[in-house]
Amino acid sequence: MGCSRKERVFMALLGIAAASGLTMLILILVKATDVFLPADTKFGIVFDAGSSHTSLFVYQWPANKEKDTGVVSQALTCQIEGPGIASYTSDPTQAGESLKGCLEEALALIPQTQHQETPTFLGATAGMRLLSQKNSSQARDILTAVSQTLSNSPVDFWGAKVLTGQDEGAFGWITINYVLGMLLKYSSGQWILPEERTLVGALDLGGASTQISFVPQGPILDQSTQATFRLYGANYSIYTHSYLCFGRDQALTRLLAELAQNSSAALVRHPCYHSGYQATLPLAPLRESPCVHTTDSLNLTQNLTVEGIGNPGECVAALRRLFNFSSCKDQEDCAFNGVYQPPVHGQFYVEASYPGQERWLRDYCASGMYILVLLLEGYKFSEETWPSIQFQKQAGGMDIGWTLGYMLNLTGMIPAEALTQWRAQSYSIWMAGVVSAVLTLVAILGAAAVQLFWTQD
Repeated sequence: MGCSRKERVFMALLGIAAASGLTMLILILVKATDVFLPADTKFGIVFDAGSSHTSLFVYQWPANKEKDTGVVSQALTCQIEGPGIASYTSDPTQAGESLKGCLEEALALIPQTQHQETPTFLGATAGMRLLSQKNSSQARDILTAVSQTLSNSPVDFWGAKVLTGQDEGAFGWITINYVLGMLLKYSSGQWILPEERTLVGALDLGGASTQISFVPQGPILDQSTQATFRLYGANYSIYTHSYLCFGRDQALTRLLAELAQNSSAALVRHPCYHSGYQATLPLAPLRESPCVHTTDSLNLTQNLTVEGIGNPGECVAALRRLFNFSSCKDQEDCAFNGVYQPPVHGQFYVEASYPGQERWLRDYCASGMYILVLLLEGYKFSEETWPSIQFQKQAGGMDIGWTLGYMLNLTGMIPAEALTQWRAQSYSIWMAGVVSAVLTLVAILGAAAVQLFWTQD
């Protein structure tokens, strides 16, 4: 039986409504795919070649937001087995070989199609700075070895470099302020630069050096301690200084040498080691450190018996002798060893690494005491400013050392952080409007169909 005219009109209008709704649904799905499907991700690799060990960091960011909207996150951290690369003076090729394990782990994470476009860097810090001073040819051989290993790997290797102390401090400052969102924020529908008072300072205690970087309240009077940046269209001027030989490991090595030199026999009673500790230690390694300056009275060929006495007062007194506090002569703008420093200002984040091996347990008390002397008497933190210090290894799920700031600086990629949120909000508004339009159109066509159905003869 054939359809009546009413039925044909009704079916035609319903077909138009359905087609219109389907078209809008397809548009919604296409837009949803554009917003919600994972975008291609880019990666960067940075080796932190420190004095006591080397770490590898893999960073990632959305490829379609590079340069202006990408949010950089930390995808992998890998601790390389063995000592720092500066220890491989007798066999530099092993410095390069030591990197392969963590590099393979990074390459397993990064899609193979992106290996050749992954920028890779190696930055060496105070351990290699010390070696460069002691024996520049050995330092060059080690850098050549690690460069050869990384050049032969399927990555975009940008080179190996010994960072200056100022660079290390400055890149650490960039990292922590980037991670905390202090360099740029998205608020009330627009990009804003946070007020300068919200910027935080960076304190870093490594094995061979320590760095302090912050924005002082007043002008920086010594230009050699000033670092300037232009980030997100804003200019920044920070105070930064690095103290070589004042990292944890070198400070404790210097302490042992000082105690041994003042001892009348081959027995040292160590005030910072716990009572009951006793060990026989070779003195020859002291000769290898450029930070140790000994006199002829100390026979470096002999072994030394070290006994712990656990005396906090004597421990602090011995640690204070590692600093030259008298050189500042009560000057307000001076830290120690005659180094200019404006008064500390603002919040500070400290990154200090603590070796977890049992053989380092003897040094925990000495390390803690050393940090107190460095912060209170060296950097001049007081009872009032002490609460402004936060001791953290990570912030926002990312390590707060120099590596992220180094990569962002070298790639010229200091990206913004919140445009993805703006896109999601805009998409929600757009989709709500489309859905409303679809429902309205369907309702109109449906009403028209019903009206025609009842009014047609």
